[in-house]
Amino acid sequence: MKTFLWRHNRRFHSWSMMNEPNVHQSCYTDAVAIVQADSAEEALRLLAAREPAWVVEEMRRLEPLIFCSDTPAVIFADVRGD
Repeated sequence: MKTFLWRHNRRFHSWSMMNEPNVHQSCYTDAVAIVQADSAEEALRLLAAREPAWVVEEMRRLEPLIFCSDTPAVIFADVRGD
């Protein structure tokens, strides 16, 4: 079993970034999804089943951080602000 972490930040999103992914249907600044599954595709299926507002096709454009359950690791640390 692996833990998949996707994070997409649109804080500095502008018209010059037209090809930037849009991973959620809401008007977000920071989107984070952490899912435990055997594969990234399974993780995306689980996420879409639980919360259909996630845009799985766009999430496939991002490379998730992947953590194995048998290896010690910091899963998530976050600092926000200016």
